[in-house]
Amino acid sequence: MLIPSIDLLGGQVVQLEQGERLRYASRDVNAWVDRFSAFPIVQLIDLDAARGTGDNRGLVLDIARRLPCQIGGGIRTPAAASALIEAGARRVIIGSALFTPTAVNTQQAEEFSRAVGAARLVAAVDARGPSVVVGGWRTTLPIGPVEAMHALEESVGAFLYTDVGREGLLGGFDLRAVEPIRRATARQLIVAGGIRSVQEIDDLHAMGIDAVVGMAIYTKSFPLTSNF
Repeated sequence: MLIPSIDLLGGQVVQLEQGERLRYASRDVNAWVDRFSAFPIVQLIDLDAARGTGDNRGLVLDIARRLPCQIGGGIRTPAAASALIEAGARRVIIGSALFTPTAVNTQQAEEFSRAVGAARLVAAVDARGPSVVVGGWRTTLPIGPVEAMHALEESVGAFLYTDVGREGLLGGFDLRAVEPIRRATARQLIVAGGIRSVQEIDDLHAMGIDAVVGMAIYTKSFPLTSNF
């Protein structure tokens, strides 16, 4: 399954290379909402909230009322996660709040799970090389993604794994590298990072993996349909 992504920064829909360099920006949010309306789920990320530099809450809530969304970015408490579900989000994506500076915060994961239900909780396990990164991908932790997923398995309904080193570069996704990630969990696995072709989405589907696609859609690298 292809999951299109809407990333918000400063009130615009954007695409960034590796979370930093701006490659695409548009204030025509409605056009992208309309374009993604046929998809069963859309990923909506508030980058300002993720960075702790503000938020796009009004836009997030408006989009969540109009599209079936899994929402992430700066959701730091179970109460905030619950409020988004009540506002219309189908699922919430939690990343940094599930980790301490050295490990997985399993107690916090359980609290998020109780607040919204495991089925509505997606754990973001972002990695640069062999290590998990948090805080807008700016802080590296001394643990790997497989270890993190094992610790979170009982609290979540899905995992979102992002290969940060490939994100936004349209260099293709590393299918071999994701094999141990797929084996690490029985939960739904969603991946992101450099996906550029329909063939990659088909290959991931054959592995039981769903794909978040952003840059390839916004740069028109392949035709966009909801038939993935």
